[in-house]
Amino acid sequence: MALTKAEVIDIVRLALREDVGTGDITTTAIFVGTEPGNAKIIAKEDGVFCAGRLPGYIYGELDPSVRITYLIEDGKTIRTGDTAIELNGPAASLLTGERVTLNFLQRMCGIATASAKAVQMLKGTGITLLDTRKTAPGLRAIDKYAVKTGGGQNHRFGLFDMVMIKDNHIKAAGGIIPAVEAVRRVHGSRYRIEVETKNEEEVMQALDAGADIIMLDNMSVDAMASCVKLIAKKAKTEISGNITEDRLAAIKNLGVTYVSMGALTHSVKAFDLSMQFE
Repeated sequence: MALTKAEVIDIVRLALREDVGTGDITTTAIFVGTEPGNAKIIAKEDGVFCAGRLPGYIYGELDPSVRITYLIEDGKTIRTGDTAIELNGPAASLLTGERVTLNFLQRMCGIATASAKAVQMLKGTGITLLDTRKTAPGLRAIDKYAVKTGGGQNHRFGLFDMVMIKDNHIKAAGGIIPAVEAVRRVHGSRYRIEVETKNEEEVMQALDAGADIIMLDNMSVDAMASCVKLIAKKAKTEISGNITEDRLAAIKNLGVTYVSMGALTHSVKAFDLSMQFE
């Protein structure tokens, strides 16, 4: 399912305002606005395609007469030289929307490609790859859509849909157990509770508190292995903290439930795409 217009239209309009501003002075000097144009968005590397129908929303704001044809579906492999999208309409409109369109698509394809690679590395382990809230401000729906397009799963979307008790919550509350008890008093069993832990002592406290998910945060591989044995499937487990592709290889046999990877969205490498006019 593509992103809905309601989810992304505000950020699309913001992107157009900051790029187009009072008008595209280069394009409007060359074209009177009616000359027809045909363009293609072409891949310059291999990866996973992800557009979320953003080009349609962008050109819908600029010029609804632009026709967009998607030749590759989201989540499908794209190869160097492949044409992903064809655009037909006034040349001036196509040119004005070029950079905003590519900025979104290069980020989305980059996230989807990185997610697919990580998912492939975890194949056969039973571990689910999760994203985090470490997304570009305003782009969370887009970033998280791209992770799912690449085969990963979304962790909580924001502060409102899942309880996560982190280190500063624990310090301010006076410990893991009082923090969990406070959440249970307010919300009962409405939300799953995840507790961030950094050592075996905190893991034991999270177990005693009845946490649903125990996060093993920034631990060594040996420490994580010991904690997984200690938990003994009494709660679901998540590994987090500076997870790289190298670390994925080291932890994939630990038998945890989830691994969350902030780098999917906070350190995304832009995918190489270009718009070429015919």
